[in-house]
Formats: sequence, structure tokens, C-alpha cells
Amino acid sequence: MKAARIALRTAVPLAGTSGVNSSRAVPREVEQFSRYSPSPLSIKQLLDFGSTNGCERTSFAFLRQELPVRFANILREIDLLPDKLQSTPSVQLVKSWYMQSLKELVEFHHKNPDDQKVLSEFIDTLIRVRNRHHDVVPTMAQGVIEYKDTFKVDPVTNQNIQYFLDRFYMSRISTRMLMNQHTLLFDDKSGSGHPRHIGSIDPCCDVVEVVNDAYESAKMLCDQYYLTSPELKLNQVNGKHPGEPINIVYVPSHLFHMLFELFKNSMRATVEFQENSPSLSPVEVTVVLGQEDLAIKISDRGGGVPVRKIEQLFSYMYSTAPRPRMDDGRNTPLAGFGYGLPISRLYAKYFQGDLNLYSICGYGTDAIIYLKALSTESIEKLPVFNKSSSKRYQATSEADDWCVPSKDPKNLSKQSATV
Repeated sequence: MKAARIALRTAVPLAGTSGVNSSRAVPREVEQFSRYSPSPLSIKQLLDFGSTNGCERTSFAFLRQELPVRFANILREIDLLPDKLQSTPSVQLVKSWYMQSLKELVEFHHKNPDDQKVLSEFIDTLIRVRNRHHDVVPTMAQGVIEYKDTFKVDPVTNQNIQYFLDRFYMSRISTRMLMNQHTLLFDDKSGSGHPRHIGSIDPCCDVVEVVNDAYESAKMLCDQYYLTSPELKLNQVNGKHPGEPINIVYVPSHLFHMLFELFKNSMRATVEFQENSPSLSPVEVTVVLGQEDLAIKISDRGGGVPVRKIEQLFSYMYSTAPRPRMDDGRNTPLAGFGYGLPISRLYAKYFQGDLNLYSICGYGTDAIIYLKALSTESIEKLPVFNKSSSKRYQATSEADDWCVPSKDPKNLSKQSATV
């Protein structure tokens, strides 16, 4: 059975991980499970398993191994963060959540999958773990703020924290995906969900429908705060099956998350940039399905941003300052901690897609979401702890091999004329 083969793939230890970061005491469970590499699944595998081979026992056997592996891998990377960041109350709290969840899941390793009571207890544990990790994103963000407020952050540390947070939040997306799939498929108490969905996956996801839903949700927020909002101008091109609606196999909640964030940004920029205009330019969306990719382009006339700031928009360290204040009258409901864009890009990358911004300063911005058109190619992108990943945290600042422009121009009149 396909699912059974999937479950066995985690039984291959990682080469070269023993001894990494050996100077720090590692809990037994973390040491044991971090020796294994996570097993990435494709949407096709998740879909086939849920629709044709929906065996709860096989899913249980896979997850009781796979979830501890993913938790242990990311716990090893938390240990590679700067000590002063690790020691913040928020990061300590997050780490305690992960350790507690890992220990609870490991308890099922020697339990009988043929016992229905064990299967029911496992579902209850998954729900408890998922609820415990509900506030992981803002809590880790708070830890970064605590660290920045107290210590000076150099460029190398900034780069290392960016590298870690991308991997940490991607790992969280993956574990929530697996837990949601199992509970939606096998928990009788959770309700049936959408009748067409297999767990959280829609085998016939209407992309334009999700675009419209995300636009309407962002429009409602924009209207509440600004008392106006730009219209939506939508165009779709089905290059695979001309004239037919655009449908793909995907997780609608992930797509909605990305689109909602981009619509919020486009609407806010448009309204503020065109505040003195008699009417607002529409936000234009183009959805194109090709043989390999699905692309969604969101274009606005919101003034754009300078090229030098594009990558900063995806930086966790940049976006947490200035932080939002609850009593700040300028803190719109369309803004938050600033993690919306970087995490939206992770959702796109999770199944081998991407999210890019292209901006013309003084005019507007194009945001493009790329997704795989084929479910067989939509495979989880997962971080793995090994010597290569640990070396990334040991990088030091090296001299640039390109000239760095001076802020002040040289006074050439004072230069010696002799050569």
C-alpha cells in the first residue's frame, strides 16, 4: 500500500548528524528523532491516501513517527540560535511547547494501532498539540522583539535569524497540515467539513472563487477603516484547457491566506497613495493556468516601493520594528506584526511554489503567486537538521568583494595629483 510505504521512509537515519552541537545537552527524545530526516509528501499522496486508502491505522503509524521527527529537527535548530535570543521568555515558552508536544506524541510509539481507544486518544492528542501551538507565530515574533530591544543585532545574526524563522515557520505549516489532515479525515466529532474536500485539500479548487472570497474579505476591512476601497478587475486565462474554469488540486485555506494578505497590502497602498484622486484605480488580478504552473498576478497603482526595500518586506527582523501598538490610532486593521508577507511566501513555497514582488517606485506593485499545476509536483518543502544546516548558523561576516559606495562623495580637489 502506498501509505504504508510512506510510513516506512522515516526509518532511514541521517548521515553525519551525530556530534552536531554536542556541547549542549540534548533531551533524549530530541536526540533520537532528530537523527531521522522528515519525509515530504505530495498533495497527490495526501489526496490518494485520504480518498482511496483512508486507513486510520496507517495514518497513525506514519504520524506517530513523522511528527516527532519534524518537531525534533526544528528543536535542534532552536538550540543553534544566539544564547541571548534563546533565553528570552517568549522563545523559552515556544521551546517548552515543542518539547511537551514531542513527549506526548512519543508515548504512542509502543501503543497498539489496532486498539480503537488508542486511535481515539491519538486524535485527542493531535488536537491538544495543535491548540497548544496556536500562538507560536506571535510568541516567537515577540521573542525577536525582546531580543532586538535588549541587544544590538549585527548583519550576520540578522541573516541567521531570518534563515531560522523561515525554516521554523515552514516546519509549523507542515506539522499543522499533517495534524489537520488526520483529524479532519478520522475525527467523528470534528464534523464532516466541506463535502468536496479530502481533509483540508480541495481536489477541484476553483481558483477564481478563492480570489473573490479573499478580495471581499480584504475589501470589508478596507471599507471599515478608510470608508472606501478599490474595485477588483479580474482576468483569467486557461492555457491548459482554453475556455474552461481554472481548477487545481490545492489547499484553499493556504491560497486564501496568501491572497488576503496581498489584497490588504494593495488596497491600503492604493487608498493612501490616491487619497486626493476623485476615484481609485482598481486592483487588477490575472489568473493563468499553464501546463506546469498556475500564476496569480495582483497589480495595484499604490505608489510602489523602492527596489532596496523589496527584500526588507520579507524580513522578520525588519518588519517587527516599529512594532504595532494596540492603542496606536494609526495601526489599521490592515496592518499587524508585519509577518504577513514572509509567511505568505512560505505558504507558496510549502508545495514548491513561490511569491515574488515587483515594484515601480512612484507607480505601483505587482505581486505574483506561483503554484504547481500538477499535484504530483506539489511536494512539501521541509527543513532538515544536519551538518549543512548547522553550518549556516556558524557563518561569519566576510569582506565584500564589491566596492561599497560611500555615503559622502569624495572631495576630489583635495586628492593628490601625483600618480
